[in-house]
Amino acid sequence: MPSHASALVDREDLRQQVDGRLRSVLSEQADVLARISPDAEPLVDAWTQMLVGGKRLRAAFAYWSWRAHGGRPGTAEATALVGVGAALELFQAAALFHDDVMDRSDTRRGIPTAHRTFAARHRDSGWSGDADQFGLSSAILLGDLSLVASEDEFLRAVHEMPSAQTDPARRLFTQMRTEVTVGQYLDMHAQMLPWTDDFDADERRAREVVRSKSARYSVESPILLGAALAGATTRQMEVCSAVGLPLGEAFQLRDDLLGAFGDPATTGKPAGDDLREGKRTLLVVRAMRALDPGARTRLASLLGAPDLTAADVDEMQQTIRATGAPEEVETLIETLRDSALSALDTSGLDGPAAETLTALALAAVQRAA
Repeated sequence: MPSHASALVDREDLRQQVDGRLRSVLSEQADVLARISPDAEPLVDAWTQMLVGGKRLRAAFAYWSWRAHGGRPGTAEATALVGVGAALELFQAAALFHDDVMDRSDTRRGIPTAHRTFAARHRDSGWSGDADQFGLSSAILLGDLSLVASEDEFLRAVHEMPSAQTDPARRLFTQMRTEVTVGQYLDMHAQMLPWTDDFDADERRAREVVRSKSARYSVESPILLGAALAGATTRQMEVCSAVGLPLGEAFQLRDDLLGAFGDPATTGKPAGDDLREGKRTLLVVRAMRALDPGARTRLASLLGAPDLTAADVDEMQQTIRATGAPEEVETLIETLRDSALSALDTSGLDGPAAETLTALALAAVQRAA
């Protein structure tokens, strides 16, 4: 994450507080798992690894939205917002464990993914059975553990806040998790469909995946949660959506560009990772639309193919670049960003907290990892 974005998350010691809360949750969970069986210790190690070093942008969006809508630092409610931020990070970890399994990813943040780590443990220990299946099953269960902990942390955080504020927030938290789960299915479903000439339908599906799988839970839902817990009005909540949804979509479209062209040393993933996985991103759909039938067939044959070589990935990258699709996506990112910033400008929010929220919005789309 760029240093200026990291500095934004560090304001009012937010990162330190969220990280401290996560360490406390992991310590509690380590005790629970140890009482169940010492054989469960590797689960805590993998869980800890997933939670170390995250951007904490979701926690920051929730907290600074709360501050921008009247929340005050140094109060019991501020402590509750730290817990909400931790709950969002735990949910993010759950989604990433499951996402890595579904995408068959080898690395995350430059280290082996959980399912690869547990498969290697199986092989190194000479255990019986299928090592890869053991790894996949372990990662799925890790995601489930983090999901349960996320729910517990959220409920604990908002337990003593007024029900008029927590009831809407609870509904938002539930809706967010449902949307991400459905978005994961839509992402998987889109990759299974054969390519046709109906690029309008392909683009619709790509945008639906962006919004449901990432945009809402990465940006819109945290902003809405913070506002709801500050007692925001219906109109203010509408403005939050007008800010959060286009910003969240721009955030994911940036991820899509990084997934196709990002530097592995920065992203922590192999070059062209999304192309290796055959992701039906808007970038790919726009490229396919621009290609002639022969080139389209060639690109389709490479996307997500097993045993791709570095030369294959390079060919896909060059093909997509030549269509102008990356520039089209960049333009859309700018349009969505400007829409979000315009909504913020006319929101009536002001002061340092609103300025920080605006700076976070810019940092979310101007990043290299």
